[in-house]
Amino acid sequence: MASVDALLSNTSFTIAEKGKVTFLPEPERQERLYTFISVDDHIVEPPDAFVGRMPAKLIERGPQLIRRGGADIWTYDGQEFPNVGFNAVVGRPVDEYSFEPSRFEDMRRGAWDIDARIADLDLSGVYASLCFPSFLPGFAGQRIQLSTKDAELALATVRAWNDWNIEAWSGAYPDRMIPCQLPYFLDPEIGAQEIYRNAERGFKAVTFSEAPHMLGLPSMHSGHWEPIMRACAETDTVINLHIGSSGTSPSTSDDAPPDVTGVLFFGYAMFAAVDWLYSKIPVRYPGLKIALSEGGIGWVPALVDRLNHMLSYHEMYGTWAGIDMTPAEVFLRNFYFCAVEDPSTFALRDVIGTEHIFLEQDYPHCDSTWPRTQQVIHNEIGGLPADAIRKITWENASRVYRHPVPVDVQNNPDAF
Repeated sequence: MASVDALLSNTSFTIAEKGKVTFLPEPERQERLYTFISVDDHIVEPPDAFVGRMPAKLIERGPQLIRRGGADIWTYDGQEFPNVGFNAVVGRPVDEYSFEPSRFEDMRRGAWDIDARIADLDLSGVYASLCFPSFLPGFAGQRIQLSTKDAELALATVRAWNDWNIEAWSGAYPDRMIPCQLPYFLDPEIGAQEIYRNAERGFKAVTFSEAPHMLGLPSMHSGHWEPIMRACAETDTVINLHIGSSGTSPSTSDDAPPDVTGVLFFGYAMFAAVDWLYSKIPVRYPGLKIALSEGGIGWVPALVDRLNHMLSYHEMYGTWAGIDMTPAEVFLRNFYFCAVEDPSTFALRDVIGTEHIFLEQDYPHCDSTWPRTQQVIHNEIGGLPADAIRKITWENASRVYRHPVPVDVQNNPDAF
């Protein structure tokens, strides 16, 4: 495994010239062929995200943005976090892609400004979007909790981020944004209380770590997370496991070129799926919904085959004794799979379950299909039956995340 933080510190992984910033010409509004909900986009937290939302006694140690050495830097509890943009590269040439930019003016404004984001969703034909945090919190909020020894500061910062999201980001356009909260890891009982509280405020999802043991926290097999799992099940809060939320990425040898890690980045989605499956959390909570964000779908049929193959000797382990459903049946019931560009796998949609496939745009990261999202969707699934297209493009996400789509938009992607 490769450490994501180690990757961030390696500026030699790309040929991009540091400091060179080029914005491509403004793209035209794309032809809207499909109503579409993207279940994976990202936020670059704006400069005022935490302003007025931290307790007075914690403001100085809480997240603050400063300019130093020509870069925008977040400070937090005496530490500095310089990767403000973290791969917010849409609208830039590919040869400038990196883990920068480190200044807000070097990003497309839609990366951090909600009004500009909506304009960019309109441009690429995305009706609604679920957004994950970016570099400062970490994909599951782990950085702002594990980089400090002050649990009170960590909890206040998680709450401030969630307050900002529901008030100023998702709350600014409630018809277009699906609210997704940060979890509180450091005390599962308090974390569960936050899930209940945030469900009442309108949050539909939580971004959780795919592998908390890789962060130095208890594993999914320990029983430690039971209060949070129960709270998610009882509030119908979808658990999103975004690749990289373990702080690691699959890799091979230390001297392998960086492309190797890039190709394998999706792989932890499969590892996480098996780990969570055999924790039997989905068995204990049969209604729990677990989405493997940005994990792709190509590996899913192969894993189903492997799970079924192991039925011939799984009794030797005893792990699954006394459970009526097979591991593959539980896997296909509780997990949902998110595709960016997986054109060859849609032919196997019946193995995966058409009702369990989402699509994503991944704005503003380098994997993003923006602004050509509608054409990518058409190339991938345009030849499928109409009912399958409807489910994959918006209906599944609308149902699972409980985000209604107006009838006129359902029938006409130009209606918003």
